[in-house]
Amino acid sequence: MFVAPNRLESPMNPSPTLISPTELEALMAATPTVVIDTRDADTYAAGHITGAVNMREIFTYLATSTAEGLESLKSTFAKAFGEAGLSGAETAVFYEDALNSGYGQSCRGYYLLTWLGYPKVKVVNGGFSAWKAAGLPVSAEAVTPKAASFPSLPTADVMLTKEQVQAALGTGVVLLDVRDVDEWTGESSSPYGKDYAPRKGRLPGAKWIEWYRFMKPGAQGPQIKSALEVQAECATAGIATDDTIYLYCFKGARASNTFLALKQAGFSDVRMYFGSWNEWSRDPALPIETTPPVLAVKPVLQAMAA
Repeated sequence: MFVAPNRLESPMNPSPTLISPTELEALMAATPTVVIDTRDADTYAAGHITGAVNMREIFTYLATSTAEGLESLKSTFAKAFGEAGLSGAETAVFYEDALNSGYGQSCRGYYLLTWLGYPKVKVVNGGFSAWKAAGLPVSAEAVTPKAASFPSLPTADVMLTKEQVQAALGTGVVLLDVRDVDEWTGESSSPYGKDYAPRKGRLPGAKWIEWYRFMKPGAQGPQIKSALEVQAECATAGIATDDTIYLYCFKGARASNTFLALKQAGFSDVRMYFGSWNEWSRDPALPIETTPPVLAVKPVLQAMAA
């Protein structure tokens, strides 16, 4: 019998997670803050938020969900975040260029720190593009942070292993695929090329909402949608705020964007399979679904027309 992991005992209050550029400017002036730029080194060097440190590995790191893989993930980023200056007293603020152009990389940083139990984490809504549009200070000077001792805290119950996902197949758990449409349809195995991963397809029984749908245009660039708008998007796939939701994408970046969107919209039980399709597709023993999605829904449409 499948038993879902316990729900988060104290779900994080999602509303303060997203921060506007002007709110970030005020925060930096008032409290200890570490701003983390998740873009590549060349883009960072061309101009970044004044005082921001560069951590590209937030986006590039590929994780597995084995015990060894998760321990490596934990130790790698505890070290990296400590070197960036996070001791537990500072607020960590992540950004990318724009929320729809960096494959959710800033949100991946937010998810990792959430999993590591870090108490104060935010993401710039609109990213660096919104910061520039607001006319706020930009620097090309590299920042050498003052290293700190990253706190050892209990991890939050937001991380899934492939075994937990496999056990959830065919149960009432919502498996939510947020990859791009060509990955969902099985035309491509990844954002890195059609044949980057060994198999194409999706998790059996998964529902699909492309991650872009949780964002909308704003005066300063793409923004995460409001709580009601996110709830409406999920309703189109038959997903309610009290459902148990297991997210996946290719490597946990786009799904991190969706994780943030769902949490700020009041979805109470959301976890992520961080290894995602990059791990699942490489294990031939794990089942996949390859039937074109249009055929999968055809019997439903026929029943409605009858």
